[in-house]
Amino acid sequence: MTASAAPVRCGYVALIGAPNSGKSTLLNRLVGRKLAIVTPKAQTTRTRLLGIAIERQTQIIYVDTPGIFAPRRRLDRAMVATAWSGAEDADETLLLVDAVRGLEQDTGCILERLRERRRRSILALNKIDLVAREKLLDLANRLSREGNFDPVFMISGLTGDGVEDVKRYLAASLPEGPWLFPEDQLSDAPERLIAAEVTREQVFLRLHDELPYASTVETEQWEDKPDGSVRIQQVIYVQRPGQRAIVLGEGGKRIKTIGARARAELERVFERRVHLFLFVKVRENWIEDRERFAALGLDYDA
Repeated sequence: MTASAAPVRCGYVALIGAPNSGKSTLLNRLVGRKLAIVTPKAQTTRTRLLGIAIERQTQIIYVDTPGIFAPRRRLDRAMVATAWSGAEDADETLLLVDAVRGLEQDTGCILERLRERRRRSILALNKIDLVAREKLLDLANRLSREGNFDPVFMISGLTGDGVEDVKRYLAASLPEGPWLFPEDQLSDAPERLIAAEVTREQVFLRLHDELPYASTVETEQWEDKPDGSVRIQQVIYVQRPGQRAIVLGEGGKRIKTIGARARAELERVFERRVHLFLFVKVRENWIEDRERFAALGLDYDA
């Protein structure tokens, strides 16, 4: 490397924020490919997910975390603990705030904890395409008074506005050092886990009320076929027999719709033909099962 060449850099950037602030949408935009599932429902993300991107001479490892909120159940506590763990271990912390909702209670609690740790963070006001400029400037000023932010960005993870500015800043601010992952690797998540998340996305989109939160998806079998396609067998676990009937739908219509949409999305994600087989099983109180937490990468004792 010559003296004038840009130094090689690598580091972790934690994306934190209240539920539905747009972290997963932003992660997908930053990486340039869909890795994290996205739904209109809060608390869709349950565990941390790495997205890896290259910006000039810098490898940026984004850590998508669950939304931070006041936990009620064991699963909630484990999700929030995972989010804070991701922030504490990262080289940079980017707080994403939904500019439409503004300084709500969950965001206020996040700001308080950041102040306690006296940690500088990056602030990004998201969904700016939906808010008047005057309101954005007022919100940015209010948040800057509440926290130690440097710098402040205004972005739209959905449209991409301002996202390149964030990437350029991170490319220059992360520490010097060798890349930690191969250049063509986009995530550390196993394909089986990504496949399960894609199907869980459709469960969230096709079911209502509390049922999506009472379900989980696991990939039981993954078989690469000689013709380049893949056979995937998954189980959707619910907590009660009545929930199983709802997921199946009348005459199995709902599970067929979930399966068809999940298969189409899986083919887009993996860029290959997918044969998807879904089963629905009852596992009472799986939400308190230590093994399920381990499968999700969550701390049961958080």
